[in-house]
This record gives sequence, structure tokens and C-alpha cells, in this order.
Amino acid sequence: MANRLKDNINSRYFEAANALTSKKARHRIVAYVESYDDIYFWRTVLSEFENDKRYFEVMLPSKVNLTRGKKSVLMNFLEGEPLGKDMIACVDADYDYLIQGRTHQSRSVLDSPYVFHTYVYAIENFQCYAPSLHNVCVSVTLNDHRIFDFREYFAQFSEALFPLFVWSIMVYRNGNYPKFSISDFNRIADPGGFNVMNPSASISNVKRKVHTKINELQRQFPDAKDEYLATKDDIRALGVTPQTTYLYMQGHHLFDTVVSPILTKVCNLLRQERQNEIFYATAHKTQKRNEMSCYENSLQDIKVMLKKNTGYISSEQFRRIQDDIRVYLGT
Repeated sequence: MANRLKDNINSRYFEAANALTSKKARHRIVAYVESYDDIYFWRTVLSEFENDKRYFEVMLPSKVNLTRGKKSVLMNFLEGEPLGKDMIACVDADYDYLIQGRTHQSRSVLDSPYVFHTYVYAIENFQCYAPSLHNVCVSVTLNDHRIFDFREYFAQFSEALFPLFVWSIMVYRNGNYPKFSISDFNRIADPGGFNVMNPSASISNVKRKVHTKINELQRQFPDAKDEYLATKDDIRALGVTPQTTYLYMQGHHLFDTVVSPILTKVCNLLRQERQNEIFYATAHKTQKRNEMSCYENSLQDIKVMLKKNTGYISSEQFRRIQDDIRVYLGT
């Protein structure tokens, strides 16, 4: 009852506030998000739709008790009447998009016209969008030499994981997820021992672990073939392809355990390459020392630059979010 009352009060408050403002003033739409990191991402989504008539204010769901997270956003603002035209919720899709309404939370995310989700698992998956990772390396090392093919690696990484990912979605849809949790999937999706000069070894390692786990699951669920094939067809229709599985796995795991370690190794080589160029250049020692100092002072932190990465704006999944906003705005 308290949540329902709060939802009605908040929605009506913003509508009333907009009604009282000058007709020449811009219309304010409040967008509630899960965490501080989400504020910047959703700002990149919503900025395109601001004009002389409307603007968005992206904020956390509560300034009173500092609660954060998806459940906080949904519990505070979806338990009663739906969000209003002046108040929207912007959340990570997690598995809620792919399980297609099998749970109450999934239905809340998919059915409300005022809730927008990422389609990919989370904002971290967008930040790790493979076609943009070379640019992240350039921003970190100031070296534009393409020594690693991120697109191809993550296509192969995704292809190795896809058969097991279908199992993961299937068990979350039918309630058997305690027997194969997201954490279990993440352990298998850890490339481990990645080598820039021999990346195929890490792919082979993932394939081996996937094969072992699928054999185990087939023994546990011997009659699951038809359900598995139906799930595979369904998630492909939702946009998951064997080459893009990495976008739909748990975002924090992808960011921290897969992409960041790979970027670190690639950037270390690029940094060393640039330092060698300076060291072996035909120049006075003092000039070399000054140049090296200038270069090293210009280097950036990998995770910071990855979080600021906006190369995902060219992705199909990002465009789907924007299409949803257009429908909501009636543009």
C-alpha cells in the first residue's frame, strides 16, 4: 500500500509540476536508474530526444535512504499504478528480456510502456561492445596500431559459448536455474590464460569447458532436446546470435573477468611499442626523457576509459532502445 501511494504521489507530482510551469519552459521528464554508473549511460540514450520543449533528468530512485539497484527501481515505482508520462524507469535487461515474462519482474519490465531496458544484459555489455574496443585501446595508450582483432575474437568467443547459453536461458525459463546458475555459466565463460599472440588457445579452453558442461546437462535433462531447440530458435528471434552471445551474458563478469584482462594485455603491448619508439628514436637523451615523460603522463586508466566508452551507439541493440523511446514520445 505504501509503495502504491508513493508511486501515485510521485507520478502526479511531476505531472502537476509540469502543469504549473510556464508554457515557455521546457517539459521535464524524470528517468530513474539503478546506479550512479547508469546515469551516464542513460544520458547518452536520452540526450538525442531533448529539444526546446522537453528535457530528461536522470537520477537514482531515492535520495532519502540511498537505495539503489533494479529491484529498488521496480519495487518503488511499479508496485501500484504504472509510471506516468513524466516519470520513467530505465533498467538493465539482465535475463528479464530473454526469459520473456516467465517471472513477475520480467513481466513488469516488458509490459510497462514507461519502463525501458537495455536489451543486452547490462550497460557493461554495451561498454564492452567489441567493434569499439580498439578505440578504447587508443584512448588508453595513444597508439593506433591494430595489433588485435577484437571483433573476430569476441565472435569466436560467443560462438563457443552460444550452445551453453541456450541451456542457461532454458533453465531460467523453466525454473531449473539452481542446477545451472549464472555463476556456473560465468565460471565456464572465463577464457583464462589469455595470450594476445595466441588467442585461439583461450577459445579452445572455453570450448572444452562448454562441451564438458553440456554433456553433464544432457545427462541431467535427457528429455530436454525439443525444449532446447525451441529456446534456441526463440532467443535468436529476440536478437541473440552465435556471434553476439557476449552481449547477453552477465555484464559485470564480462567487464571484469573477460574484457578488462584482455584490454590490459593488449594495451601493455601498445604502450611498450610506443615507449620503444621513443627510446630508439634519433634524439638527445634529454629530449627522449622529456618525450617519455610527456607520453607516460598522457596514459589513461583502462577501466575508466572503458566506462566512458560510447562506441556502442552504432550497435543494433542501442538503436532498439532509441526506437522504444521514440514510441513513448510519439515521435
